[in-house]
Amino acid sequence: MPTDTFAAMRQSIIDGAPDQAGSLAKQALEQGIAPLEAIDHGFVPGMSEVGEQFAQHKIFLPDMLASAEAMKAAMGVLEPELARQGGERPRAGVVVLGTAKGDIHEIGKTLVGTLLTAHGFRVHDLGVDVTGERFAATAREVAADVVGVSALLTTTMRGQRSVIETLEREGLRPRVKVIVGGAPVTRRWAEEIGADGYGKDAQSAVALVKSLVESPAVAESDRIQPEESAVSHK
Repeated sequence: MPTDTFAAMRQSIIDGAPDQAGSLAKQALEQGIAPLEAIDHGFVPGMSEVGEQFAQHKIFLPDMLASAEAMKAAMGVLEPELARQGGERPRAGVVVLGTAKGDIHEIGKTLVGTLLTAHGFRVHDLGVDVTGERFAATAREVAADVVGVSALLTTTMRGQRSVIETLEREGLRPRVKVIVGGAPVTRRWAEEIGADGYGKDAQSAVALVKSLVESPAVAESDRIQPEESAVSHK
């Protein structure tokens, strides 16, 4: 097993070096390393390490963004080759992300999407200023497991409630989990609006999504249990 190559891939993500990551991805293919092997054993461990360091405040937002760009560079090389070979990366689940109606902030939401993609989720990022109706329509279209709604302003937090209400109205709530996040968002707010969980940062949001998709019956620290919620939901 090319452990040195995998270690170099991992380090390119930690260093936030897109050119190096892309070059290593090309080298891996030239050496006959399977695209999926390079992704899972080389680049994903690097992104996981970056996420953990960010959650522990050992690195900062510019570092995280640089690592996200490095990850995109590597995936840009490997995913087309994976598709050409007729393979597909196993998907952990389907997630729809967006920033609430009236809010145009997206850095935090984008970081969550990058980490989720690195961990094998198919992510549909709707961008910013997204209505509840668009969240619901996309969730239905892609058969989403989880919808994540970000809000960076106290004035747009009500948009998170609107998304949950729309999903309920459209009959999607029983099978679609909803998580919320953003600087002003608290666990209490998440409970009040009937969300399934609250992610205080990108790394915890990824852990929460994995918990909700893989083990729905298992409680996590940021997950809201029905008996704790101020609003019951199906």
